[in-house]
Amino acid sequence: MTTPDRAAATARPWPRTEAEALAEQARLRDRVDRTGPGPAVEDGGTVAGVDVAYDDERGLVAAAAVVLDIATLEVLEQATTVGRSAFPYIPGLLAFRELPAVLEALARLSTPPDLIVCDGYGIAHPRRLGLASHLGVLTGIPSFGVAKTPFTFTHQPPGPARGDRTPLLDGGEDVGRALRTRDGVKPVFVSVGHAVSLEHACAHTLHLTPRHRLPETTRAADSLCRRTLAGAQRSGGPGTE
Repeated sequence: MTTPDRAAATARPWPRTEAEALAEQARLRDRVDRTGPGPAVEDGGTVAGVDVAYDDERGLVAAAAVVLDIATLEVLEQATTVGRSAFPYIPGLLAFRELPAVLEALARLSTPPDLIVCDGYGIAHPRRLGLASHLGVLTGIPSFGVAKTPFTFTHQPPGPARGDRTPLLDGGEDVGRALRTRDGVKPVFVSVGHAVSLEHACAHTLHLTPRHRLPETTRAADSLCRRTLAGAQRSGGPGTE
């Protein structure tokens, strides 16, 4: 699934320090397409969820990519990889820790998905380049983030019904939505990643949550990366499945 952006990403040395990572975010953030529109739910196609699990004691990171049919939510394909952590944990720079493994898992898919959903943030980020935006720019695939918490941003509680939403704000800037996916259950936080509109990102989030608070993409990828990490821990090191 090599695209010009992906090829450029693999050719550039991966940042190893905080200063290098901040410079890379500054370089990439203007490449983010915030308006898309990206694929709509009714367009069908495929959507991939990506997630990672860590064993910090051993320095391991396991990534999973799970592809679903948008219309039926049937799992079509999945891929995993296990490697060494490429970057330390620094708030606001999580993408540099996760993306090498996520990109490798996506590269193991037979066909690139039409859309990617990340367990995290897109432009809802202090420098407007969260994991979903960073990944979308590198792959060229429309992407958005669905996070469990509002990070450092503010919002008014949305109404109690599924589909109710309120702006997610960074000061006076609108960076996403607090979106209720289940009646009476705490909201999730949706933000544009790259090449998809916020309207479409929210519509996909609701479509992907027919029974649970979190998208089926996130639930499937989370489960798979945890199982993959457990297998690597039992075998004593990195491996793939």
